[in-house]
Amino acid sequence: MSTPRPDGRVERGNRTRRAVLDRTVGIASVEGLEALSVGRLATELGLSKSGVFALFGSKEELQLATVREAGRIFTERVIRPVVADPAGIARVWRLCEGWLEYSRGRVFPGGCFFYEVIAEFDARSGPVHDAVVRAQRDWSAYMERTLAEAREAGELRADADVPQLAFELVALMETANGVAVLHGEETAYRRARIGIAARLRTAAVDPLRVPQVH
Repeated sequence: MSTPRPDGRVERGNRTRRAVLDRTVGIASVEGLEALSVGRLATELGLSKSGVFALFGSKEELQLATVREAGRIFTERVIRPVVADPAGIARVWRLCEGWLEYSRGRVFPGGCFFYEVIAEFDARSGPVHDAVVRAQRDWSAYMERTLAEAREAGELRADADVPQLAFELVALMETANGVAVLHGEETAYRRARIGIAARLRTAAVDPLRVPQVH
């Protein structure tokens, strides 16, 4: 029995969709999701407007697809590398380091994609706002879960306030991103690492498990 040949049109459509989303996440991280338009993408990528429109159907769906693609990239770069690590402070530290490197290394040209679009859509309503909220909640929940597992492993104090600790660590990382992008310098990442290490030491059963940062 012969193997069905792949549909060339479908494969071309998939390639075009990937190319468009690779461009949209970059644009949105710098200029916001409202900067996306079918005409602009068609011009920049040498595509037809009708071809780009056929892939997404509306500006809103283009924005939603961009948020989903940014979430996929974020997961691959920040979360997946620590998934198999044993629960504990070392895993929390690796997760924070991964986030800071994701920002510092400009995985997205504008730094953290979600830092940009949260500021853009925080006071709005609608499907794009809801998608951004879900992404932010998923990240916060993952940070909380990682900390809770470290507490269950006996490396954080039993009375550690996990939601508060997660909030503070995320705030340090996001502030480092904002300051570094605004000023075009990296000192803020070192300051964030120092702050994260100090906060973890106050919650650790054994503070020596927390890396020294200078």
